[in-house]
Amino acid sequence: MNKPEGTASNIQSTLAENRLFPPPAEFAGKARIDSKRLTELRAEAEKDFVSFWAKLAREELNWKQPFSVTLDDSKAPNYRWFSDGKINVSYNCIDRHLATHGDKPAIIFEGEPGDVATLTYKQLHAEVCKLANGLKSLGVVKGDRVVIYLPMIAQAVIAMQACARIGATHSVVFGGFSAQSLRDRIEGASAKLLITADGGTRGAHVVELKKAVDEALAGGCKCIESVVVYKRTGKPIEWTRGRDVWWHELTEKASATCEPEWVDAEHPLFMLYTSGSTGKPKGIQHSSGGYLLGAHVTSKWVFDLHDADVFWCTADVGWITGHTYIAYGPLSNGATIVMYEGGPMTPDPGRFWKICQDHGVTIFYTAPTAIRALAKMGEQIPKRYDLSKLRLLGSVGEPINPEAWMWYHRVIGKEKLPIVDTWWQTETGAILMSPLPGATATKPGSCTQPLPGIFAEIVDEAGNLIQGNDAGGYLVITRPWPSMLRTVYGDNERYLSTYWSQFGDPLTARAEKRPLLYVAGDSAHRDKDGYYWILGRMDDVLKVAGHRLGTAEVESALVAHPRVAEAAVVGRPHEIKGEGIVAFVICKGERPTGKEAEALSRELREFVSKSMGPIAKPDEIRFTDALPKTRSGKIMRRLLRSVAKDEEITQDVSTLENPGIVDQLRGRA
Repeated sequence: MNKPEGTASNIQSTLAENRLFPPPAEFAGKARIDSKRLTELRAEAEKDFVSFWAKLAREELNWKQPFSVTLDDSKAPNYRWFSDGKINVSYNCIDRHLATHGDKPAIIFEGEPGDVATLTYKQLHAEVCKLANGLKSLGVVKGDRVVIYLPMIAQAVIAMQACARIGATHSVVFGGFSAQSLRDRIEGASAKLLITADGGTRGAHVVELKKAVDEALAGGCKCIESVVVYKRTGKPIEWTRGRDVWWHELTEKASATCEPEWVDAEHPLFMLYTSGSTGKPKGIQHSSGGYLLGAHVTSKWVFDLHDADVFWCTADVGWITGHTYIAYGPLSNGATIVMYEGGPMTPDPGRFWKICQDHGVTIFYTAPTAIRALAKMGEQIPKRYDLSKLRLLGSVGEPINPEAWMWYHRVIGKEKLPIVDTWWQTETGAILMSPLPGATATKPGSCTQPLPGIFAEIVDEAGNLIQGNDAGGYLVITRPWPSMLRTVYGDNERYLSTYWSQFGDPLTARAEKRPLLYVAGDSAHRDKDGYYWILGRMDDVLKVAGHRLGTAEVESALVAHPRVAEAAVVGRPHEIKGEGIVAFVICKGERPTGKEAEALSRELREFVSKSMGPIAKPDEIRFTDALPKTRSGKIMRRLLRSVAKDEEITQDVSTLENPGIVDQLRGRA
């Protein structure tokens, strides 16, 4: 049913963004998918989405045993795809390219200190096989869980691929997590073996990974039998005899041939624990066949992959983006990927652009938080480097505000390159909404429309579809897709309650043959052209004087001001309006203080009021040098809410990139 704008069921969108950028003609003429082909794909999927995915699975992947059952929904929402087929993910990412691309670079690695190493597909195959055989010699078999806790080095991908090769389920833990967070994930997975390094380098500092491992294991984790240690820094570390094994000693005599373990398509390829910012971490479990299909197809479509491309996704493999668009999707397409160990500001803010120049990067995929941070440094820095090889830019993570999008387009893309602004989640496994660069006209800040085979809608608080365009509410996916999560490891009830029970019991709906809705947890607005705008997590929706506003739009309004580099907005209780708006703002140049801060605060409040209306005017603006972010670039909004309410900080801040910023946010520094 239609809902009038401004009701409790319809999230308001007051920022009008009408700039439209068609695909560059030269790009579209060479693209894998042009507008005609996109229309055909959408029609195929709409007609029969199950047959659509079955055809892609047969055409794009190599199967040891072909599947005859495409979608088994008998136990929905625990969907199963290609369940009677047998596949090996490592074979699809490496072996099938050896005959034609064996000498092609698979991974170009650059360490923060400046060391560079290149692995061809043949060399990657040998390294993966040697580690796989080494793991088998330590007793790892199909179905065992292996935790990977490594820096952002090529060995992280080698370890993931080695696990996939022998049918072990990996759980990668981000190298910035504390010993306690690591312990929680080891115990949650009941892991048999852990792979780590003596350390890594980040921001010119050594991250002592092995020390964190020793601390985590000292507190329990009796399930771990062996710890494989890669020598990265060469610095002295503690050693536990009988448990710890050097990577190089494990692999130096191992065979460079290892037959892949062919597993059922539903065999768990990996579990990836959420960061735990909203409670106990969830082990999101992904399959082998369905996940790989999503990773492979979206890499090819969204990034328009061609044989000569050099693809750089700047994410860490500890997050889903690093899984899908570093370790699996590009490699399954036979692409060359770039991996970088360190931080974007080391030794200076030109590091990303220097890497693009030095390695001939053609596709660059990064997060809005990185784009905003680099934009804050000015236009002169990227102009020092030759970025002429770039042909496609991408954005991933939180919604990108229009002004950051325009800087990316103008300064990095020279107003010539398409930008793919992608929406997806750990749970979705692969991109669900994005422009296709040779087919879709883009709008700054919009992820445009669902990909072929993905069916998205917006519903109100009762789960009713909001028909037509110019609608805001809960974003839901109405039909299953192959790369979707299968369950929460060890807790299927949590899977059902978190993702499928917002609008009633899913098992009852299945029995009554009613549609099941996957609830993404994001609020969204669909504009008059049918384009989607992600407005933030539903938990972050502001409820101000009976109006529901997305935090992303208020932040975008602030960042549109010429003095503002970045902003984060949260709500706090207000006795009259219900919620008031508190904005944390990073300025271009020096942080204002005293009367300058008071004047700029008034100016920004009026600026937002003119952009969005008086209802969106922040009650308070706090200026800061930085926002509390994890090393993945994720803003810890729960922490900001606590600061805004003057509450005691109870969250784990060990994973913050800049833990000292908390005092400044509180006004104590």
